[in-house]
Amino acid sequence: MVPPIKIGTLSSMNRIRLMAACSACIVVALTGGAASAQEHSHGLPGAPSPFGTWGFDLTGRDTTVKPGDDFNEYANGTYLRTTEIPADKARFGPFDVLYENAQAQLKAIIEASAANPANANAQKVGALYASFMDEARVNQLAATPLAADLAAVKAVTDHAGMARLMGQSHEGFGASLFGLDVFEDLQKPDMNSAYLGQGGLGLPDRDYYLKPDFAAQREAYLAYLTRTLTAIGWTDPAKSAADILAFETKVAEKHWTTVERRQIDKLYNPAKAADLPTLAPGVDWAAFLSGAKVTDVETLVLMENTAIPGIAQVFADTPIETLKAWQAFNVVDQASPYLSQAFVDSRFEFRGKTLRGQPENRPRWNRGVALVDGQLGEVLAQEYVRLHFPASSKAQMEALVGNIRDAMTERLKHVDWMSEPTREQALYKMSKFGVKIGYPDKWRSYDGLELKPDDLYGNVERSAAFEWDYKRGKIGKPVDPLEWGMTPQTVNAYYNPPRNEIVFPAAILQAPFFDPNADPAVNYGGIGAVIGHEITHGFDDQGRKSDGDGVLRDWWTPEDAARFEERAKVLGAIYDKLEPIPGVHVNGELTMGENIADLGGLLLALDAYHKSLNGQPAPVIDGLTGDQRVFLGWAQVWREKSREAALKEQLTTDPHSPGPVRAATSPRNIDAWYAAFGVSPDQKEYIAPDARARIW
Repeated sequence: MVPPIKIGTLSSMNRIRLMAACSACIVVALTGGAASAQEHSHGLPGAPSPFGTWGFDLTGRDTTVKPGDDFNEYANGTYLRTTEIPADKARFGPFDVLYENAQAQLKAIIEASAANPANANAQKVGALYASFMDEARVNQLAATPLAADLAAVKAVTDHAGMARLMGQSHEGFGASLFGLDVFEDLQKPDMNSAYLGQGGLGLPDRDYYLKPDFAAQREAYLAYLTRTLTAIGWTDPAKSAADILAFETKVAEKHWTTVERRQIDKLYNPAKAADLPTLAPGVDWAAFLSGAKVTDVETLVLMENTAIPGIAQVFADTPIETLKAWQAFNVVDQASPYLSQAFVDSRFEFRGKTLRGQPENRPRWNRGVALVDGQLGEVLAQEYVRLHFPASSKAQMEALVGNIRDAMTERLKHVDWMSEPTREQALYKMSKFGVKIGYPDKWRSYDGLELKPDDLYGNVERSAAFEWDYKRGKIGKPVDPLEWGMTPQTVNAYYNPPRNEIVFPAAILQAPFFDPNADPAVNYGGIGAVIGHEITHGFDDQGRKSDGDGVLRDWWTPEDAARFEERAKVLGAIYDKLEPIPGVHVNGELTMGENIADLGGLLLALDAYHKSLNGQPAPVIDGLTGDQRVFLGWAQVWREKSREAALKEQLTTDPHSPGPVRAATSPRNIDAWYAAFGVSPDQKEYIAPDARARIW
């Protein structure tokens, strides 16, 4: 299944990101927050809401601000002014609070497994966590665990050997200019295919190499490269570091932009493996595929297909000594979280402080839990679900999803820009939507994965090899319809086009998203809009390219597509004007799909809430109408703060707009918001009716 980005995975830096175009999430990644396990547990019947008496934090509002001047400030201003981002976080908001809550719950599960290893899986959990938490041993070993991997790098004598090493990096520490992964085939969604895409950069995105705005980050990266190579005794570390930066800059020049990589149809380019030497000369592809243990794969899907030949040429033109220094650096960089404190601190200084503005590293237990969760997620999930996900929540969610689905079906029947041939296909797609709530019906096996309590470095490498073996074993095999792309303890949700399904893990089904004891209007504004967001992804600027059976094809008429794109441009222009950091704007094109999904999700939430009233007037609570409470529930979900460096990274690389932007901007395009709060033309966020984006 097309995998969402996961917290704490070894491969997150080098692997390709088809998810950005194919598996659309409500958020991409989390950094964590600070809350105890008791503060935000799943609501149980009769329990008080953790957000006020009816699910919304009235004390967090700033009623001195008019909703039409700054809706985020009106809904969340007092909370945002009085809340500090914890020192070990780059951002802080409801997603992070729930993530941290889940971390505390997982810690208890891990410690219980370690204390009473009743079965092989519990033994694995205990061994992996123990190996990470044995800080004294890790510090004593210092750089020793690196020896074999660095020796393998030093032993390379030519480009063919380096190509083989790049392939081998898929099952351990190391770098590759080309990422391999396994997903549903977009033309045959019931089968898995191997995908090959661009990689090789140590900075977050090509813009960090090419734009003057990121000169300070490049300077800090050069210092980190030098520091890392010095720590392992590499010859002439300063020169090697400069060579690496120059090499990666040339690679970055060939990379597709983040906007280009959103186009799901452009990422599907099947090619015979035997044709790679002709399509992208400069790389010994046989050695690369042999290193990755996929020599029996006849066809690969090339993703950034026009970038791959250029990257291959850069590889061929680069001296082998530079490539060896680059590979050695990447081994150390990726392994540093599992090495002694000096390596941990050096990496965090750059990747945490410089790139994300995070003052302090996370406590060791947090990092240990994230490691176990990343490698043994479905082992932890079984106990997590038993302890923390009541059956009543699943039943209520099923009803909510049903209401939101009905609302989308009605909108598809009447949306004015859609012709009857397209409408027929849209309704078919809607009828085929799959829904998964809470947890999978089948758990993954970890048989064969060897984990030792005294071998952290080896454990992480064996876990990576086990994961790659699991993935490559699926190539050319039927898709398992029961497989999930997220664990139940993940605070997120996603839509997967090849499966035409929406998935809601248990951990997101908590306040402020969902509280069984909250006012229904708040739940509709929270989880209802999230459900609507994921459903709308099936019909956004990328979802429209896959049909009801998950097959990649444009099933819209050209006239309908033109009308849709005209309306989408209106929305994009609204976001383009927003400037969360002085001089740094939201990229309306990069964030288009998520912005469309936010707008659609909130509209569907309103529709479903109105329908749930069964013709009765909505109650007024604390002077707030039902519609007002839906919009406030939406804004509460996005009441987050980010450090400037993290926000700048998000604006550059992330297809999601920042939380404050999401809280305030979708409502500005909904007529009901103006009516609910009496927003008038003299107020700052007012958009004239004929200038509002009207897509759904």
